[in-house]
Amino acid sequence: MKIVEITYRYGGSKRATRARPTDAEAARERLDQGSRTIAGLLETPLEDRGTIRRIIPVDPRDLGVESGQERAPEQHPYAAVLGCSDARVPIELIFNEGPNDLFVVRVAGNGLGGEVLGSLSYAVDHLGGSLKLIVVLGHSGCGAVSAAVDVVLNPQSYLVLAEKHALRGILDRLLVVVHASAKRVAAVYGSDVTRRPGYREALIEAAVVLNAALAAYTVQQQLGTQRQDLRAVYGVYLLSKRQVWAPRHGSPECAGLAYPPADDAGFGDFGDRVVQSERIAALLAKGVE
Repeated sequence: MKIVEITYRYGGSKRATRARPTDAEAARERLDQGSRTIAGLLETPLEDRGTIRRIIPVDPRDLGVESGQERAPEQHPYAAVLGCSDARVPIELIFNEGPNDLFVVRVAGNGLGGEVLGSLSYAVDHLGGSLKLIVVLGHSGCGAVSAAVDVVLNPQSYLVLAEKHALRGILDRLLVVVHASAKRVAAVYGSDVTRRPGYREALIEAAVVLNAALAAYTVQQQLGTQRQDLRAVYGVYLLSKRQVWAPRHGSPECAGLAYPPADDAGFGDFGDRVVQSERIAALLAKGVE
């Protein structure tokens, strides 16, 4: 049986360092390469025998264990990541990164509440020039988005949440995205698309990526003004494939992290790209002869 070992290694007195990305595009490329590396490790069939090892070097200074180091290590992540709280989406592992590489914020549905925006704003204000990129990472089958989709499909179910104020707060931020996704799906596939067996799953996946892209766009508009060289990107982690997927505006490419549309008008075409993507089309085709 295959064994996969992923090791964080620091070399004692020897500094194990990796060059930091110098700009947002280099940061995006490093994250994409990291996610491909980890996905590649896990693609080997389980029947294969032997051990596959991946060593992630760690600078001892980032752990505060370098000889003579008495102060806490300083933060110098090159990217901030807004992810979902789902335990199946371990951010540092997905991107092949170690301690002090990423500033991670996690909340159900990766929504942009006040605390989340405040945390990201703190990162931009206090982490200096090391921070080059902000990532919004959704994931397939997101429970929060699924709950919002179920409310849209059966509005009466929302009444059950009357006394669950915290849960309603999460869902309320997602309902607009789900409604917008449903309209784009109907516009492309016709109003009877709701009768297809795969409609609910397709709507969930479309809403997941639209939610991530809209959040990245909002982050770029609100926090990008604090640093002109700072960029925001989005992506969706596919749990079954362990890959990052991101349909994008103006390109058929879907692999890896992507930049959101540059303006409000671009989201119209972007929505069509999402619902016409191979993944969403395949989900809608389930059970259709």
